[in-house]
Amino acid sequence: VKVKIPFGNKYLDAIFSVPEKKPTYGVILTHGAGGDMNFPHLVSLAAYLASHGVLCLRFTCKGLNVAYRTKAFKAVVEYLKLCDDYKLSGVFLAGRSMGSRAAASVIRQLSQGDDDDGFIQGLVCLSYPLHRPKLQSKLRDEDLLLITCPVLFVSGSADEMCEKQLLEGVVSKMKAPKKIHWIDKANHGMAVKGRTADDVMEEVNAQVFSWLRENVQL
Repeated sequence: VKVKIPFGNKYLDAIFSVPEKKPTYGVILTHGAGGDMNFPHLVSLAAYLASHGVLCLRFTCKGLNVAYRTKAFKAVVEYLKLCDDYKLSGVFLAGRSMGSRAAASVIRQLSQGDDDDGFIQGLVCLSYPLHRPKLQSKLRDEDLLLITCPVLFVSGSADEMCEKQLLEGVVSKMKAPKKIHWIDKANHGMAVKGRTADDVMEEVNAQVFSWLRENVQL
């Protein structure tokens, strides 16, 4: 189901992937710095979640400014919260690369405000960009260290923007319940030599769903 979500004086394009049975929980999903909501990984994950009973709303927000992307993500959260068509008990925020940074930022901001009503259940980071390539000294970890809801990282062990030991170090300092699933030999784009993209996505999708199931009664 295609929708337009109000954002300031414009609209964000978004698509609902709707399960057959009435869903209790949802996932909001967005893309990285390049691409849009039709990025194959997002389409694959949305279809998988919907087929397993989880509502998925994916949206496009162009713009390379993380603060702007965060504002857009907040607008989508508000939209889904007030959406009469789907009365959800809670929602997980998920993003790929830069989209996961925006999701983390939204959760930190909402949890520090007075309007934390428990609607947001957790965070899913696909290829979280912990640092720029070859710039391991500057970590983008400030939001992660302040979040308290459950967090899942799905990252490639050969991701040039998320060195394995560095992410494990950040995760060890996080207050939140957390889990990392490493995709063996995958790069930032989740490509693995000798494996098809579909094969890798099957692994990612199954990991995300089983983690969601651990965190709520699906």
